[in-house]
Amino acid sequence: MVDERVANMPPPADAAEGVSNRIISPTRLMWWKFKKHKLAVASGIFLILAYLATIFAGFVSPYDPASRSNNLYAPPQGIHFKDAEGNFHLQPFVYGYEMTRDLDTLRPVYTTDTDEIYPLRLFVQGESYRLFGLFDADIHLFGVEDGYVHLAGTDDFGRDMLSRLVYGAQISLSVGIISVLLSLVLGLVIGGISGLYGGMIDSFIQRVIEAIIAIPTIPLWLGLAAAVPRDWPPVYQYFAILAVLSLISWTSTARVARGRFLALREQDFVTAAKVYGASQPRIIRKHLVPNLMSYVIVTLTLAVPNIIIGETALSFLGVGLKPPTVSWGVLLQEAQSVQIVQFYPWIWIGPALCVILVVLAFNFVGDGARDAADPFSR
Repeated sequence: MVDERVANMPPPADAAEGVSNRIISPTRLMWWKFKKHKLAVASGIFLILAYLATIFAGFVSPYDPASRSNNLYAPPQGIHFKDAEGNFHLQPFVYGYEMTRDLDTLRPVYTTDTDEIYPLRLFVQGESYRLFGLFDADIHLFGVEDGYVHLAGTDDFGRDMLSRLVYGAQISLSVGIISVLLSLVLGLVIGGISGLYGGMIDSFIQRVIEAIIAIPTIPLWLGLAAAVPRDWPPVYQYFAILAVLSLISWTSTARVARGRFLALREQDFVTAAKVYGASQPRIIRKHLVPNLMSYVIVTLTLAVPNIIIGETALSFLGVGLKPPTVSWGVLLQEAQSVQIVQFYPWIWIGPALCVILVVLAFNFVGDGARDAADPFSR
C-alpha cells in the first residue's frame, strides 16, 4: 500500500497543473529532476539534432561524400553578410577561391576572390542521393546554385569535408548506440543469471569476467579487430566492429547487474511475490527489471562515448573500418601525415571536434540522468 501522506504530497513547483491529487510515477519525477539540469537538456537537444542529421545525411550535406572537385586542400569558406565594398546583404553568401602554387613546396595556396559571390540558398537542387536507402532525391538543406560551397574545407581529393563529417556520423554514432545495446543485453542477462542463481554458476561467470577485465583493453581491441578479414565488404566490417566492441564492454554492466540483483532478490516485495506463487520469470520481468531501469538509462548515456572513442581509435590505428567507408575514425586516420597537420589543419580538426562535442554531450546527459535517477539527490 501507498502511504496516504505520500499519495497526497503536492507536486514540485514546476510540475504541470492537475496532478496534485495523483500518485506521481518515478518516470515523471525523473523527468522533472532532469529538466532542472540545463546543461544536460541542452546536450540532449544537441544529440537529437546530431542523430537527425545522420538519418537525413543526404539532405543535410551539400554534396555526396565521394564527390570530387578541383579545389584540392581548399580551406573552409566563411559566411558573409557584407561584401568587400561594405554593402549589406540580407541573404548570406560565400566568396570563391583564387588558387596559386607555392613555388617551393608546390602545394596549393588559396586566397579569397571577392569578385566571385555565391549566395547561400535553402532547399536547393543538387546531387542525387538515396533517402533512407529507399527513395531517390536531389534536394539539399542548403547550397549554391552556381559555384561551390565548402564550409568545412576540402581534402586531398577535393571532397567536401562537411559532407564527409555528416556521413561519417552515421557510422560513428550508430556504432555507439548499437554496441551499447548489445553489450547491455549481454551484461544484464549474464549478470542477472549470476546474481539470481549464485553458487557454481556465479563463481564461473565471475572468473570469466575477471579474466576478460585482466586483459589490457587496447591489445584486446587490436587482436579482435585484426581477426576481421581485410577483404570483407564495408558492411561486414561494420558489423564485425560492432561485435568486437560489444564483446569487450559487457563485463562492467554484468558486475553491476549482479550486485543489483543480489540486493533486490532479498527485498520484501520479491519475497511477497514468491509467497503469492509468482514464477521466477515473472518476478524478473515484473519486479527486478523495472527496478534496474534507472541504471540502464544512466549506463546507456555514459557508455556510448566509450564505444564511439573505441571505434574512432580502432579506425585511427588502421585496424577498424577502412576507406571507402566514411567514419570519424577513418577521417582521422586519413589525416595523420605531418603535412596535413601543419598546412591543412581543418582536415583533422573537423572529425576531432565532432568526437569531442558528442562525447561531452553524452557525458552531460549521463550526469543529468544519474542525478535524476538518484532518489537522494536534490
